[in-house]
Amino acid sequence: MNTRQPISHESRRPKAPRPAMKLSDAGELRAVELLISRLPSRADVAVGAGDDCAVVRARSGKWDFLLTSDPVIAGVHFESSLRPERAGWKAACRVISDIAAMGGEPLWMLVNIAAPPDMGMNAVMGIRRGAAQAARRFGMAIVGGDLSQSGELQIHVFGVGRVPRGRAVLRSGASAGDGIYVTGALGGSILGRHASFVPRVREGIFLRRWASAMMDISDGLAADLMRLAAASGTGAIVDAPAIPVSASARRMRDGRSAIAHAVEDGEDFELLFTVPETRSALFEKAWRRAFSLRCTRIGAMTDRTGVIIYRNADGKELSATFRGFTHFSGKRRT
Repeated sequence: MNTRQPISHESRRPKAPRPAMKLSDAGELRAVELLISRLPSRADVAVGAGDDCAVVRARSGKWDFLLTSDPVIAGVHFESSLRPERAGWKAACRVISDIAAMGGEPLWMLVNIAAPPDMGMNAVMGIRRGAAQAARRFGMAIVGGDLSQSGELQIHVFGVGRVPRGRAVLRSGASAGDGIYVTGALGGSILGRHASFVPRVREGIFLRRWASAMMDISDGLAADLMRLAAASGTGAIVDAPAIPVSASARRMRDGRSAIAHAVEDGEDFELLFTVPETRSALFEKAWRRAFSLRCTRIGAMTDRTGVIIYRNADGKELSATFRGFTHFSGKRRT
């Protein structure tokens, strides 16, 4: 269980950007830091911008609401040749995965489609079918949205979930010594899984009882573990041989190693989380009883803030520098 005081973004004051700074100069993380600084807030906002979801307190009752949004854009998140149903599924499941990463239950969804005027209605309806299939699978209602014109296909989804009051699992709850875990296997999602993954909703709800911090892996283990560590004020040591490498990562033939794909590729949408060391043995037994899905311990958090070390089987630090995906870096996701 995580408890945390409400965040007021009006107190965040990062250094202002240079007048001529471009998004490519700032990079995604710096740009986001600037965008979320000093945002207006309210007393009912328990957790504002910066986690997988915002957490908003209901005026009464036993629930907190989880709010999240995500775009998928042709040429960035998928190739234009992707079946419309798959694009709709992916767009919906990205926000469902955010809710799962907070330990939440998905409830409602808005789907906005911006498309070129010459796009066929059958394709637009295919996007709708894919999003509806995802919503139906996880008990969500699609309650509205919008349709507008755009040069490239864009699907923007807003999702709402709920979690018992004060029980949202944040990125910021990890402590030095906590074990680091991931669900499933990582890497090679570009071969198809990026558009067919199944959000770990049941697993996320189960982890409310165990996880000290959690997020989903959207930009790669390297990038997302760094974000979790930064939010928690910790570092991490990762045992590279323990990282679960997917069969798809092993099939990649682009000159990079399978472990590099597992650490860097992103769009796995598995859960990355930490468990206090004193509870890790009990947690692992409970997980095996509850799920057939693989769950792997890959390392531990440390007190070296912001320092992520990858080591090999004999404990020596790897010389390789791993990076995940970031927007505005010039690197294509698809």
